[in-house]
Amino acid sequence: MEFKSFKDFYPYYMRQHANMTSRQLHFVGTCGVISLLLLFFFTGNLMVLGLLPLISYGFAWTGHFLFEKNTPIAFKHPVYTLLGDFRMFWDILTGKVKAF
Repeated sequence: MEFKSFKDFYPYYMRQHANMTSRQLHFVGTCGVISLLLLFFFTGNLMVLGLLPLISYGFAWTGHFLFEKNTPIAFKHPVYTLLGDFRMFWDILTGKVKAF
């Protein structure tokens, strides 16, 4: 499936994240990524960056494989998926998307 823009992609992204527990795991993972990036910014510790894939993929893939029962779409659309993660995070924070 090909998409012309992120606007076209996001509804598909949300269908792949329909399970509430999966959304919660993505939210926690994105919080972790933001926290690690802030920690790196303030400390300059490069080892912190090594934790980014573990935190981001660990939470997200747990949600996909155990709760959504689907394959992460990051394999086919890595940039749009990263944008989708942060957009869904924002939409949860602002109440547009239910996760809790």
